[in-house]
Amino acid sequence: MTQEKKQEYTLKISQANQTQLTTITYEIVIDYLDEAMDQLSVGKKEEAEKNLLYAQNCIDQLITSINLSVELGRTLHQIYIFSKKELMAAGVTHSLHRIWRVKKNFKLLHEAYKELEKADNSLPIMGNTQKVYAGLTYGRHSLNEDISSISMNRGLMA
Repeated sequence: MTQEKKQEYTLKISQANQTQLTTITYEIVIDYLDEAMDQLSVGKKEEAEKNLLYAQNCIDQLITSINLSVELGRTLHQIYIFSKKELMAAGVTHSLHRIWRVKKNFKLLHEAYKELEKADNSLPIMGNTQKVYAGLTYGRHSLNEDISSISMNRGLMA
């Protein structure tokens, strides 16, 4: 994943509520799976395995956030465990089909959570973060971002 993409995700995460955070995690998994598939298709097996491991780490985060006391949580848990097993097998066998199957499931989950986001009006998880304003200013084709900092004390406060 490029440094620019990581910065984009960092910004999104800093301003996300719980539902949006899950959606972002799905997006990250999908990006890692895309990269793994691209790398496998050109024979870069070691780099593909790294991206599969990163995707599995994201799935681990999703697993730890599940509420297993409800039926939906138990169903999601099974999907995540299945996906993780498939990615482990794909890392060993270098199977594009297994990766594609997991990616397809995560795309469907991503779409479902995008719909849930519309109904979730909760506040962002991280409070006291910088506000970022982005827009086209003065340059014809450049996007300028301005970060306004009210205080130096920012981020998640315990």
